[in-house]
Amino acid sequence: MLRDHNYDDLVTETLGHATAATALIAQSLKFRGAITLQIQRGRGLQMLVVQCTSGLELRGMALADSQGKAANFSELTRDAHCAVTVDSGDRPYQGIVEVSDASLAASLEHYFVRSAQVPSHIVLVANDEMAGGILLQQMPGEAIDDDDWNRLHYLSKTLVDKDFHDGGGLQLIGRLFAEDDVRVYKPRRVRFRCRCTARKTEDVLKMLGEAEAREALEEQGQIEVICEYCGRRRQFDAVDIERLFASNVVVGPESVQ
Repeated sequence: MLRDHNYDDLVTETLGHATAATALIAQSLKFRGAITLQIQRGRGLQMLVVQCTSGLELRGMALADSQGKAANFSELTRDAHCAVTVDSGDRPYQGIVEVSDASLAASLEHYFVRSAQVPSHIVLVANDEMAGGILLQQMPGEAIDDDDWNRLHYLSKTLVDKDFHDGGGLQLIGRLFAEDDVRVYKPRRVRFRCRCTARKTEDVLKMLGEAEAREALEEQGQIEVICEYCGRRRQFDAVDIERLFASNVVVGPESVQ
């Protein structure tokens, strides 16, 4: 996600936090679908999108104000809102919450209480090498003592970047929850995967319209479309545009480039 972008440190950290949070939420899905986290219309951060499937295939990008750098998260996301969309393939459900001045983690804690009625503790850490976090939630129907819940909160807040440099795992869980009866499940691998294709790119050009596409082609000699998620560049020349807007073209499979 960082390879073809030149994000500053604050945007990189925020994108990392969103990446970790989205994966943490997606791993608990009980159906085949996806979680999409969006931050939109901030003064410094115009848009941030991270999407993770139930199979833990993930992609994300951010678009920030290039004219001035924000000093902190509050400045970066001022006036923004955060949306979490749960897509099961049928009817997507979206919850929207204001972005907390404190952090993205605080915003998502508020989302879980308001939209899902699930008390949650969330800690997120990130830099240009890693993204990690912990999501603690009270199970429905399972009572937990307030003092115990607060203790878990303070334990999770001790997390810092270096705790995840070796991947976290059992040692980190054992250190944090040494006093608790912990059940550990088999780890699941998260991987980056962009779902852009040549056909989807052509659909974007069709939405642009034939007149505008030909005008751009005349001005530039070719049209280049860059995927904001993976950075892949696709070029279209005059022959491609002619084919794209011809009415008698048979569409081939995606494997044909």
